Amino acid sequence: MIIAHYTHRLAANHDVASIRTRAHERGAIWDKVPDLYFKAFLLRETGRFGAIANSFSSLYLWKHDQAFTDWLLRGGYKIVTDSFGRADIETFFALDAFKGKAGEARFLYRQDVAIPPDTDLTKAFAGEIEQARARAAQPGIVASIAGLDPRNWTFVRVRLSEHEPGDGEHGVGYQIAHLSRPLLATLPQGEV
Repeated sequence: MIIAHYTHRLAANHDVASIRTRAHERGAIWDKVPDLYFKAFLLRETGRFGAIANSFSSLYLWKHDQAFTDWLLRGGYKIVTDSFGRADIETFFALDAFKGKAGEARFLYRQDVAIPPDTDLTKAFAGEIEQARARAAQPGIVASIAGLDPRNWTFVRVRLSEHEPGDGEHGVGYQIAHLSRPLLATLPQGEV
């Protein structure tokens, strides 16, 4: 599995409602994409939930890297570049991902955690996967992903949640404008 995430900063006076409309219109296209667990259309609005600037982003969990590559080669990113320009696409290995019992994801949280240089990586990877499994079993969690950025030796934790920022959630919080979830239900169930 591979996680892909890109962000476009928006002007302070940008019509955020137009982004929500765009997400709903484009979301239907993504609801049937093969080899995609989910695509989250994300918003951060100045003054809401701790955001200091407006931004629009998308975070994907692909079943395998070839699906992500095929999307790029078919021109899937062109509609984004035509509207917003080309952003850096961060990509991370997904060590594992689990579904929770909650139904509606209203927020996505991304938390980046540095892995100290002297860490036993094998134990750290196993521990991170177990933490993701346990997080998925918590109330209000739709999915929990344990990711790895091997370039910067950072764990990338992603959670889809019903909870608003401040309800015990950690990391940068994003409002979910639309969640396409073609294969999300096929993830293994999280458990404690």
